[in-house]
Amino acid sequence: MKGQEELHYAGEVYYYDIVRSDRKTLALQVRPGGAVLVRAPRRMKADTIRRFVWEHRDWLRKKVLESRCASANEMYTPQEEVRLREQAGEILRMKADYFARLMGVQYNRIFIKEQKTVWGSCSTKGNLNFNWKLILAGPDQLEYVVVHELAHLKEMNHSPAFWREVERVLPDYRERRKKLKAFQP
Repeated sequence: MKGQEELHYAGEVYYYDIVRSDRKTLALQVRPGGAVLVRAPRRMKADTIRRFVWEHRDWLRKKVLESRCASANEMYTPQEEVRLREQAGEILRMKADYFARLMGVQYNRIFIKEQKTVWGSCSTKGNLNFNWKLILAGPDQLEYVVVHELAHLKEMNHSPAFWREVERVLPDYRERRKKLKAFQP
């Protein structure tokens, strides 16, 4: 039996899958890319599992970040990279549409690339470029980059007005940005 739960900790949400089996103990596993798996006895109460995950939250947070950083730097097979790029494209388009409506801006086109030094960019034609590896950085960091690039449609610079627009949409953008800097493209 399998089910997904979430842990809210340090301003982030960590999703984890619960896999129940005939085991006697709980185990926490962080898989490549930062996916979290909790292995639990078949009849263990959900509250006991949640408490176990909460008690290991610092370890979990550290291991998820390490795994995401390692995943960003690993080599993927061509098929894996195609799948990840497609997934990134879907997520980035969905987030761009949502935040563009929220911010009252319109973009032209979205391009999914693999830039070596940047997570995203915005052209004067209103085209948005995003690094596909953003999906490995985490949802909060991905949203920060989307909002950052959309804010350039109002202010094509990094002036105080630009940062006010980013902060209006994401009041915690500084924390998101700080975490993103630890995760290199």
